[in-house]
Amino acid sequence: MSRRWLVTGCSSGLGRALAARLAAEGERVVATARRPEALTELAARYPGTVVTAALDVTDPAQCRAAVERAVAAFGGIDVLVNNAAYGQFGTFEEVTDADLAAQFDTNVFGPWRLTRAVLPLWRAQRHGHAVFVSSVAGVVPFPGLAAYTASKFAVEGAAESLAAEAAHLGVKVTILQPGGFATGYSANLAMPETRIEDYSPISEGMLGALRGMNANAEVNPPELFADVVWRLGGMESPPLRLPVGPDSEAFLEPAYDARRSEYDQVVKAGHHTLA
Repeated sequence: MSRRWLVTGCSSGLGRALAARLAAEGERVVATARRPEALTELAARYPGTVVTAALDVTDPAQCRAAVERAVAAFGGIDVLVNNAAYGQFGTFEEVTDADLAAQFDTNVFGPWRLTRAVLPLWRAQRHGHAVFVSSVAGVVPFPGLAAYTASKFAVEGAAESLAAEAAHLGVKVTILQPGGFATGYSANLAMPETRIEDYSPISEGMLGALRGMNANAEVNPPELFADVVWRLGGMESPPLRLPVGPDSEAFLEPAYDARRSEYDQVVKAGHHTLA
């Protein structure tokens, strides 16, 4: 029996590749995007298997409507993939309150409100799988991406809490940590209104690296992500965290090692006590 999926951010990039792969495998998919007309060709190619819905994850009403669409089309949801997100560029001082609020509204509050709308279905059916697309930036702090990094750290904390809260209800949770993929991420970066020259030696190199991602032949193709997530959906006991892409390990392993080393040094030195 094919699974029932709800995937956000399907107009392009990782979400589009995933929706297409799932449909090709015979899975039933509610593919969503802020502009659902971008999904017309995909739905036409897989009639009855792919249905579309307009979904801006910052809109609570649209989140509820997308879940209702899945129930009407397929009778429910087995796997929710919280993929919709964008990157806010800018150093800590350059990012305004409005920038930060918008970044968190899409990257953190969006997945939270959509998952919250799905959870009553999963409590009733006693199974479900929530997939949160984080990033290596959910572990590694990249200069010039303070707001984006903070949002991904927050997503990982929220998802891990959900895993602890809902496991007894049959709800599984996986946090995906992709490395660099050939998507529209760098082209769609939101830029701060004001740039501060003092940070240029740090931020400009990062911005250049991001802008060059799509031209880099070594950047992972979205189809790799789609293959991993499709296989993940069939796992009886999926991992809580899953690096995606060969380069993800190159970022994550030294970051985890550095944290452990720092922790050991602080504890051995007794800095964690008041004595």
